[in-house]
This record gives sequence, C-alpha cells and structure tokens, in this order.
Amino acid sequence: MTFVVSPSMNFSHAFPTQYLGVFNSSTNVTSSSHLLAIELDTVQTVDFHDPEKAHVGIDVNNPISVESALPSYFSDALGKNISIDLLTGEPVQVWVDYDGSLLNVTLAPIEIQKPNRPLISRAINLSEIFQDKMYVGFSGSNGRLTSNQYILGWSFSKSKEFMQSLDLSKLPKAPIPRNEQAPVPREEKNKLLPLLIGLVILLLILVLMVLGGVYWYRRKKYAEVRESWEKEYGPHRYSYKSLYKATKGFVKDALVGKGGFGKVYQGTLPSGKHIAVKRLSHDAEQGMKQFVAEVVTMGNLQHRNLVPLLGYCRRKGELLLVSEYMPNGSLDQYLFHDQNPSPSWFQRISILKDIASALNYLHTGANPAVLHRDIKASNVMLDSEYNGRLGDFGMAKFQDPQANLSATAAVGTIGYMAPELIRTGTSKETDVYAFGVFLLEVTCGRRPFEPQFPVQKKYLVKWVCECWKHASLLETRDPKLGREVLSEEVEMVLKLGLLCTNDVPESRPDMGQVMQYLSRKQPLPDFSPDSPGIGGFMPVSVEASSTIGIPDSSMHVSHSILEGYGR
Repeated sequence: MTFVVSPSMNFSHAFPTQYLGVFNSSTNVTSSSHLLAIELDTVQTVDFHDPEKAHVGIDVNNPISVESALPSYFSDALGKNISIDLLTGEPVQVWVDYDGSLLNVTLAPIEIQKPNRPLISRAINLSEIFQDKMYVGFSGSNGRLTSNQYILGWSFSKSKEFMQSLDLSKLPKAPIPRNEQAPVPREEKNKLLPLLIGLVILLLILVLMVLGGVYWYRRKKYAEVRESWEKEYGPHRYSYKSLYKATKGFVKDALVGKGGFGKVYQGTLPSGKHIAVKRLSHDAEQGMKQFVAEVVTMGNLQHRNLVPLLGYCRRKGELLLVSEYMPNGSLDQYLFHDQNPSPSWFQRISILKDIASALNYLHTGANPAVLHRDIKASNVMLDSEYNGRLGDFGMAKFQDPQANLSATAAVGTIGYMAPELIRTGTSKETDVYAFGVFLLEVTCGRRPFEPQFPVQKKYLVKWVCECWKHASLLETRDPKLGREVLSEEVEMVLKLGLLCTNDVPESRPDMGQVMQYLSRKQPLPDFSPDSPGIGGFMPVSVEASSTIGIPDSSMHVSHSILEGYGR
C-alpha cells in the first residue's frame, strides 16, 4: 500500500499489481506526474529495482523508488535497527516528515514511540513536484499474491506545530491473520463436537439415500428378464439400456410405426448402426424359451430381400425385437398415403418379385422352413434403393414337417387369411394365399377389405374376380398407374393373385412357381374366373385372440388376428 500526494483524485489511468494503483507504464518515463508516494510494498518487482522481500520506498512521479530500505526501526536501548515483518499482521506506525528540504520516513511497532532515527531520509525539493492544489490519501493493490492492508488511524498537517498525535487507545483492533485466529475454547469444542458429528452422519445418510434411490431407479429403468437358458443366445441379446439410449428413451420422435403387435422405434447404436426396435407386449412365460430360440434362429436367416433380424431383449411383460432399420419405411405408406409419391409399375413389379424371392427362401431355403404368417404391404419394407424387404417376423413360425397342421394356431390379418386357416392352421399354402392378396393389393392400390365401399367392391379378391368375369379386369388396376403400363403384365399379376387365393389349398402354386410366373419364364396355367375356388372366399370377422380354439405349444406375442381389415 502507499501514502499518496496527488494533484487529482482521478486514478482511472492507474494500473494494479506492481503499479500500486497509483502509477501506470507511461509514468515510468515522465517527470510531469506531480506524484509523491511512500510505499510499503510486500512484493519485490525486479524491473523497478526493488530490494528483496518487503520494503519501504519513496516514489517520485514513477514507481521506481528514489530511496528504499527493508522495513525496520532503530532501537535506542539496543543501539541498532530491529527488522519489521510487514506480513505478520502486526500493526505498525509510519511517520512521514518534511522540513522543507529533507523527507524522512520512520517505522516502528505500534507500541513503540517514534524512533530518533528515520528509516529513510531523502533530500528533495517538493515545491518542484507539488502544484498549488494537492490531495493526500492512500492506495493499495494486489496481484497474483494477495495481502490485506488496514489503516487503523491517521493524522495529517502542513505544519509540525499543529500535528496531532494518535490516541492509540481509541484505535480499532487490527484483524487477526487467518493463521493466527484465536483458538476455540475447549468447552466450546466439546459442545460443538456432537453437533458436528450428528450433522456429518445425517449428511452421509442423506447421500446414501440419494445414491440408493438413483441406483434403484436406474435398476428399475433398465431392468431386464434373464434366465440361465439364455446364455447360449448371448451374442443375439441386446441390453435394454443400449436400446433405451439408442432410441433416446423411446421418445415420440423416434416412433416410426405402430400396429396391433406393438410400436416400432428407430435408433442408432454407439457403433453408428441404424436399427429398428419393435416393442411387443407379452404376459405369459410359457413357450418363451421356444420363442427366443426361433427369434435367434431367424436372425441367422440370410437373404437380400429379408429385413435382417439382429436380436432381441426381454423385460417383464415386454419383448423387444431388433432389426436393421429400413430408411424408406413400409410399402403401404406409398400405396395408400397421398403425401408420398406413388410407386410406378416398374417399381411395383420389382418389389413383388423381391418379396416372392424372400418368401420362397423361407419356404424352401431355410432349414427348417419358416412360415411368415403375416404377409401384407405394411410388413414390406423398402431399403435405401427401394428394394422390397420382407420384415416383421413377430408372427413367423418354423414349420415342423412331423407336426400336425392343425396344431399350428391360426394367426394373421383379416383379409389376408386363407379360408382353411381356422380349420387346419397355418401352412405354406396359407402364406401363398396371403401373398396372392398382396399381389392384388399392390396392383389395385387398395386394401383387401374396404367397409366404406359398395357391397360389390368391399372385398378385393371377390371384386377383381367379378371384373374379370365382365371382361374389365384391367379396370381394377390402381388409377395412379395411368395408362403407361404393360397391360399384359398387369393382367398376368392380377390373374396370379386370383390363382394364389384359390379356396382350395392344393390348387395354389408354390412360391417357386410364383417366381417363374412373375419373371414370365413360365405361363400361367389355363383357368377362368369361373374355375372352382377362384374368387369365392368371403373373409369372416374373427374376434381377436391369442389363438383361435386350436392347441398350440408356442407362445404368441400378442393378438394373433387383428381387427381393422388389414389396416
């Protein structure tokens, strides 16, 4: 800190740290500042030629002292200078005297009277420095090293005769340095100790409760069902936590589809892989082991027109199926929603061939054969190049060649279900029937059942057959296709759809034959709209249930037959 005599009270130009809040860099080279400062500095500034450690100095117009010394006072009793440490926090007195030619600075501890010898004496003509009007006061500043300076009292006079001595008894107490705070009495410590211990224990209990609550919440949030028999399926099992984070908590923005079997969310794994997660409700544990085994086995199916099933996750009351994400969504969004561009005939026939190839692989290439059991436009996904991919294995089932057909429960969607389904259960032929409806659905651009249509048009299969009888088969094609299509090819697909939906299962082609017909490597067999079994079946409304009165050893994830007529 400094005692300052200045021509102005405006120190906005002054710098902190070594400039003491009085000077700045320009005052280092000027003699026109008209400043006098007596500094009690606790930090050495080498650039200002300060002595080591704390020091006392006389500064004229700039921070480089014209005279300086280490703080001390002269003891008459000992006849020598006694050092003073400015950093102890002990109060000291400072006297600054000027007799017209000599400026003296004297220091001493507060209880010591003014020594006879000053610490610093400097011959100086202050009239050359001072102006007519000057101000006196104090300044202090800190840098990286901090210290506290206190002025307990001061007195100033232009005449020595009128100078008043300080009454030390009236001075306030100097603050005790932090490292010398008065110790707390033992009695006070004894009173505070139990309180502090209690507060610490209470704080620990609260922290443990919070941590326990967080742990319990996270356990519940990411809880899964795991059983010992699932170890063999480890690589195909995803943790719920990873799926939760991939879908950002299954937020609404990640929802890309929903139906009777559950909701589908898109997500991204830490590896950057895009996935689709289907959440399926389940309550029964019976048949779960077989179901998981089937899911994992289906994950091993490899075909370019199948949506790859990557794995699964189990929670209480819920199953999650993880598959590769198809960026262009499902085919029904393009067939039935005006906001999306309607696919051209070339795209439609290409997608039909893709799905026929995938279904043929499931029936003949997979071992054992797989029955899809829910073929429809909403289960046909489109990849980044708009290739058709058969997805949604939520109702798929492996076919046991030794099993009785009636032991396979009837599942599917109204409008796509073969007439024998309730009686004999699912089979390759029921898949072919659903594919036939799918052929008509894609070609005609309408759903299998439209309750708001006139009676003669409500049922797609029946309506197409009737139009053929009246020689207007091509009028059933989707109006969005326009006239620029291959009429012969459209007619062939419509007739193939009717052939696949024959009421007699044995009269339906297998998927290998269907592929031959679609690629036009083989002509359709000779039949007419009046042939037995063509266009004769009328779908019946069946109340939704997990199974339909037929024994089944496998567990069905959700309602097997969905109301809504294929929507």
